[in-house]
Amino acid sequence: MDAREAEKRAAAEAAVAEVEDGMRLGLGTGSTVLFLLKALGARVRGGLRVVGVPTSTATARVAAEEGIPLDDLDREPRLDLTIDGADEIDPALRLVKGGGGALLREKIVASASERMVVVADASKVVDRLGAFPLPVEVIPFAASLVTRKVKDLGAEPRLRLAKDGSPFVTDEGNRILDCAFGWIRDPERMAATLSGIPGVVEHGLFLGLASEALVARGGDVRRLTRPRRRYG
Repeated sequence: MDAREAEKRAAAEAAVAEVEDGMRLGLGTGSTVLFLLKALGARVRGGLRVVGVPTSTATARVAAEEGIPLDDLDREPRLDLTIDGADEIDPALRLVKGGGGALLREKIVASASERMVVVADASKVVDRLGAFPLPVEVIPFAASLVTRKVKDLGAEPRLRLAKDGSPFVTDEGNRILDCAFGWIRDPERMAATLSGIPGVVEHGLFLGLASEALVARGGDVRRLTRPRRRYG
């Protein structure tokens, strides 16, 4: 295991300590979350009682293999805690997510949670968002229209492809445009602008959702918290 993978595992295992008996958990998607699922599965097999709501079919499959009981949001739309990864984390705990293609379900699950804890290796922490292309999920009918409108915003959008070269399809049957904006100067304004484009289902700017981040660097795991908003 290389150093970055070791950091992912350290952050994920630290996050499992946040889980308490009886919790309803949002289970994120991505390579760091795989370590989380394995550590959580071990605790479940040791007697921990939790129920997980997965954000993707991939997460659901691994969670089931680990013996983690699963549910959805229909019976009870409130979650105690969501643990998920991120592609970028800025000092205000604003995130870019969606590299794993599950941004729509991830945002729904995060918004249903009392707390969202992000797990990441140190490479994901940035001074400002935008080096990672921003994923934008669109309905297939609108892909060309949204591409043109995103270009008008100054980005270079690229349709995400699957391994076989065909368009990548999300769990909800949509497409993803990976939009290279460079530095996103005003994430809140950009989020509102993207949400207003017809055909955009969701975008990868997660603003005001993360409560904390557990970031591993070497052998240490550091806890980052969202700064309090100042008034006056």
